Amino acid sequence: MTFPIAYTRLYKRLGYQFRDPAALQQALTHRSASKNHNERLEYLGDSVLGMVIADALYHKFPSQPEGKLTRMRSSLVKGDTLAEIGREFELGDLLILGPGELKSGGHRRDSILSDAVEAIIGAIYLESGIEVVRELLLNWFASRIDKLDPNQQTKDDKTRLQEYLQSRQLPLPQYEVTDILGKDHAQTFVVQCRVSALATPVEAKGNSRRRAEQAAARIILEKLNND
Repeated sequence: MTFPIAYTRLYKRLGYQFRDPAALQQALTHRSASKNHNERLEYLGDSVLGMVIADALYHKFPSQPEGKLTRMRSSLVKGDTLAEIGREFELGDLLILGPGELKSGGHRRDSILSDAVEAIIGAIYLESGIEVVRELLLNWFASRIDKLDPNQQTKDDKTRLQEYLQSRQLPLPQYEVTDILGKDHAQTFVVQCRVSALATPVEAKGNSRRRAEQAAARIILEKLNND
């Protein structure tokens, strides 16, 4: 089994060594490969990441209003940024994917890489707590935080998808909440997004309707750009 050597390299990139390698293995496992996949860890990691980045920006930019802080946070926690970090960690070769995802190049897909990064965050949080994961995240994101400009306008995935469709004179996307899972204090929203350029709708999940819609838009952009 080659995991120990590969994991040792990843530990150096993360700046963290898992006491339980099985936790890392689960974080790298896509739902197409196993029932013991990374979606619950991803859900947890998404929340931890958002909180840590929000706190860091709150203190780094004490005079900036909520709107600019939100835009800066979005630029850091969006799928594109997390996928970049996943590539920096060279996660692609370590992802555990089902045959269909392997065949379609899932190890290179932004959405799968970003989900794995969030799942790793969730796994580290469970194993070592918030202070350890906070220090790691601030290190991973340090250069990106330093480059932030509060006055720079950033486009989220929904905006990018809308502009993509408008530039091709195609109808705007349609978003629909198809399910809400969990209790009131820990809900997961399931959203479907339809665009005329794709034969079937795309489904995505998030801990808010906005995050689920953004995730769905990101997946559709990937599909449209890969066609």
